[in-house]
Amino acid sequence: MKPVYPESASDYRKKIQSFLSENLPEGWVGIGALDSEDAAAFAESWRATLRDNKLLAPTWSTEYGGAGLSALESVIMAEEFQKAGVPTGGPNDVFGIQMVGNTIIHWGTEEQKQHFLPRIISGEDRWCQGYSEPNAGSDLGNIGCRAELDGDEWVLNGQKIWTSAGHLADWIFVLTRTDSEAAKHRGITFLLCPMDQPGVEVRPIKMISGESEFNEVFFTDARVPKENVIGEVNGGWAVAMTLLGFERGEAAATTPVAFRGELDRLMELAKHRGVADDPRIRQRLAWCHSKVEIMRYLGMRTLTQFLAGEHPGADASVFKLYWSEYHRKVTELAVDILGADGMHLVGNLPSSAFSTDSAGAKNESGSWIGTFLNARAGTIYAGTSQVQRNIIGEIVLGLPKEPRADRGPWNEIAK
Repeated sequence: MKPVYPESASDYRKKIQSFLSENLPEGWVGIGALDSEDAAAFAESWRATLRDNKLLAPTWSTEYGGAGLSALESVIMAEEFQKAGVPTGGPNDVFGIQMVGNTIIHWGTEEQKQHFLPRIISGEDRWCQGYSEPNAGSDLGNIGCRAELDGDEWVLNGQKIWTSAGHLADWIFVLTRTDSEAAKHRGITFLLCPMDQPGVEVRPIKMISGESEFNEVFFTDARVPKENVIGEVNGGWAVAMTLLGFERGEAAATTPVAFRGELDRLMELAKHRGVADDPRIRQRLAWCHSKVEIMRYLGMRTLTQFLAGEHPGADASVFKLYWSEYHRKVTELAVDILGADGMHLVGNLPSSAFSTDSAGAKNESGSWIGTFLNARAGTIYAGTSQVQRNIIGEIVLGLPKEPRADRGPWNEIAK
């Protein structure tokens, strides 16, 4: 692990800071200070600004609409954007650019790259993820959504769930079962499916916070062009794992910054409410401070791998487990500091259902209670805490694996 950046990083950091100062409104404090309608409008206009400056997909080559930046430069940009409280793209770009776009660059044909990548950058195609199912969440290899080849098209039937921002998307990348007689992690194919067709139905899922960022998606004889396979037919598991690896580099840089900003805001809340000198509150705040500092070094370890051109492996589960379990504790502390006032929501709810509220958020109960409710999901999405512990125990620490009864052909296991 290298806990510091090379000296060359400071020049690019100044360049990004200059870009932000030139393009953000005067008096800007962060997107979290805006109400939901203004935040959505700003995010759309900011996306256009990033697109015009080739900063939407900064590491992509200029041929595909990127800036050809190094991994280090892209991480510095993500850090500065986080500090300034501005998004790195629109609500679906984490799926379109960071996930499926990078995966197409890695696995796709040149024809697929030339067709899909420019449309992702322009915003003409907006993407969501079709991985989890009611019986295949953390055990992703158990997917049952099926695709059968019919002439020049795949016919898709089944269900996906927890589809983030699915109501905003017109394309979905889908893991499908294309050989039910193969073992569960084989016989899976990675398909690119258009959602604007009669065979695709999107239903919103009401979350505990009252929002509906998650959805369930139903496929009933949906059609997918034969050429929309990424990688090999029945070789989708390797493609899927590549995609999951692409989301970890930027997160390693921005997550510790976001949690430090959130904790600083919580300390201000404790002072404002006159409980900062309470020894019990001080002890819990000190505990949170130590955890955020540890998180910073965990993130730096992941970043060191990322900047060396390595995709994080099983040890990335340590980082995910750590921040998600921490976030439950720190938001519980926020509720305790609010006391009875936490029963009355004042101000904006969080601008996203994931992780912390955005920079610039006001120290009001709406932000804190919404974040508290969302934090419950953090230990579930992207792999539950229980599954993360299994990965750490079995793969990182080399402990004996638990006995399994799900070996052999998938169609026998699914009975």
